[in-house]
Amino acid sequence: MQRTLLKSKIHRATVTDCELHYEGSCAIDEDLLDAANMMENEQVHIWNINNGERFVTYAIRGERGTGIISVNGSAARRAAVGDLIIIAAFAQVPEAQCKGFEPKLVFVDDNNRIKEQRSHIPVQEASHVPAHGEHHGGDSA
Repeated sequence: MQRTLLKSKIHRATVTDCELHYEGSCAIDEDLLDAANMMENEQVHIWNINNGERFVTYAIRGERGTGIISVNGSAARRAAVGDLIIIAAFAQVPEAQCKGFEPKLVFVDDNNRIKEQRSHIPVQEASHVPAHGEHHGGDSA
């Protein structure tokens, strides 16, 4: 069996350009592509934090060192300059290799410069753990 695991993520990148009449794709600064282990023509999922849009396209090389994140083609209708997005890529991983698999997670600042790189996401803590006998929703009668 193979599982689809998160391979790469660029977290909270700022959209710098939206080019409706450019070939459909997402141009990503080559420094970010390298750091996230993404490559030209690789399928990427884009999640727009500002408006909730989620779409799939492919990565193209953006000018190195510029911080460019350009959402192109029809996808340009799903983002605006200044929007915060998450760019993710996935990999098919054989079951036997899943346990030690580590994604490349890249966190950027407001100018799309790398501020942190990790290979794990911390366990999310519950904001509220119901007490024994406490119910959520519905009637208890």
